[in-house]
Amino acid sequence: MTHNLSARLFDEVDKAFELQVDFLSELTSHASVRGQEQSAQNLMADQLDKRGYEIDRWQIDLADIQHLPGFSPVLGPYEEAINVVGAHRSKTRKGRSLILNGHIDVVPTGPLDMWDSPPFEPRIADGWLYGRGAGDMKAGLASNLFALDALNACGYAPAADVFYQSVVEEECTGNGALACLARGYTADAALIPEPFSEHLVSAQLGVIWFQVRLKGLPAHVAYAGSGSNAIEAAFPLIEALHKMEHRWNAAQNRPSDYVHMEHALNLNVGRFEGGDWTSSVPAWSVFDVRMAIFPGQSIDDAKAEIEQVILAAAQENAFLRNSLPEVIYHGFHAEGYALSQDSSTHAATAIATLENAHQLATGEPLVREAITATTDARFFGLYADTPALVYGPRAEAIHGFNERVELESMRKITKSTALFIAEWCGVEKV
Repeated sequence: MTHNLSARLFDEVDKAFELQVDFLSELTSHASVRGQEQSAQNLMADQLDKRGYEIDRWQIDLADIQHLPGFSPVLGPYEEAINVVGAHRSKTRKGRSLILNGHIDVVPTGPLDMWDSPPFEPRIADGWLYGRGAGDMKAGLASNLFALDALNACGYAPAADVFYQSVVEEECTGNGALACLARGYTADAALIPEPFSEHLVSAQLGVIWFQVRLKGLPAHVAYAGSGSNAIEAAFPLIEALHKMEHRWNAAQNRPSDYVHMEHALNLNVGRFEGGDWTSSVPAWSVFDVRMAIFPGQSIDDAKAEIEQVILAAAQENAFLRNSLPEVIYHGFHAEGYALSQDSSTHAATAIATLENAHQLATGEPLVREAITATTDARFFGLYADTPALVYGPRAEAIHGFNERVELESMRKITKSTALFIAEWCGVEKV
């Protein structure tokens, strides 16, 4: 890649950056929480169509994916779970193909009065754009789109097929990315600009979601001794799960990417419900748990231990031992993935290409980082033999209040992505 083209790409990113920020603001204004992504996906499809990409917009059918490796079970309805893919079909196909993947779904906002400004009314202050999903990961969707725009503005297109993916379900199952694979979208590499501070993710954890359902024995609180409190019965079960979490984090259980982390695996009780009346001993409770696992750790083995721990703790309760808890799996059924363990030539070349693009765009060497979250990278790396590069802008308070993304960081990611596309795919005249 000539120095002249890299300079031209960077210049075109700068020229269009105000438009890119406007686009990110508009996209962030769409409250695309799970099940309500349609308006944001309409915007994505419209923008891709205006740019001349081949549009594929479809509703995910569970029958197409539920038999595939990596599928995560779901509890809720799947109506209006819409994916959007914009395809660039190369005329020459002399280069290496690429998937540019990002998710349109965002997590719930939490109490609105704890935000400094409405989460779906984006605002810019001190070089940051605020709003739910601005960082996780609509800035990444914007950087992918405007990186392609920069190449086009220079009079070039990728000399290989490129599939721009805007998917749902990343925040709870990953089934949106899986549906793209099932639909036949494969490539020589994938780039996913999740907001990890301009670092390349070398490894990510797996995640299991499960729900524990308890039954108690109702009674008037005046005669509480004759009942069994299904809420209080959950507490020792949660304590036992945290002891399991501690064991899994022990030094001897850590793979090489996580050997330096004392507590990479986190257990979180994310939801708790129970009871019907303040003056009645609660007859039921339900709590939802997220537990992480290391790359290479078996999901089936992890589930077996989770169930054993819960049942063993239940045996200590006089009522529960005769009314055992029920464990339901829904949502994430995700294996861990380590790009660092991919020894293929494709992976080495893709990483080297991104390192060079990052160095030229930022003036800094590319840092590699193992993260304690999961991303859709696992689908490409584990099930499609495709190296998946997770590399995106700096963001703060993702999943929290006052989520924000640093705009200059998005600019740098867009520049390095544009150069990466040009070098990985090669270029052909528009």
